[in-house]
Amino acid sequence: MDTKRMIMDEKAIQRAAARISYEVIERNKGVEGLCVVGILSRGVPLGRRIAGKLGELEGTEVPFGSLDITPYRDDARTDGNPEKTDIPFDVRDKDVILVDDVIFTGRSCRAAIDALMKRGRPRSIQLAVLIDRGHRELPIRPDYVGKNLPTAHSELVKVYVEELDGRDCVCIYDTE
Repeated sequence: MDTKRMIMDEKAIQRAAARISYEVIERNKGVEGLCVVGILSRGVPLGRRIAGKLGELEGTEVPFGSLDITPYRDDARTDGNPEKTDIPFDVRDKDVILVDDVIFTGRSCRAAIDALMKRGRPRSIQLAVLIDRGHRELPIRPDYVGKNLPTAHSELVKVYVEELDGRDCVCIYDTE
């Protein structure tokens, strides 16, 4: 797969995460009652960055957790692998900021909502994504978007994060 083009570099990702954080604070009038949950795998480091920025801006720690949606997907099997969710707080009556790297069809977000609801009923679930590439199959729309990126179905959008990949960037690849 040859890189078609780099869409975001490290600085652009940092700016997008900061902008999302400011928008979260503005919409929620602060961070009281908020928690951030990142969807495995790349939503976790992005979510951790957003939670950190929220805490830095508001002078208080924002609870953070990670969510494994594999058991809740309608297009994948778990094959007996243990669930890797780590949410060390109660989501009941909290405003949950759900973080993912890319939204495409909306199926991952639906699975994440199912997984969260299994843990209790949040006051609200708000969705933050780094990239919105369109092509929804479900009626799901993110509340916070780092970058809208219209794509063809034949393209692959790949988010790289320092914590997992050794670099921060977003690239588009041709799959044909």
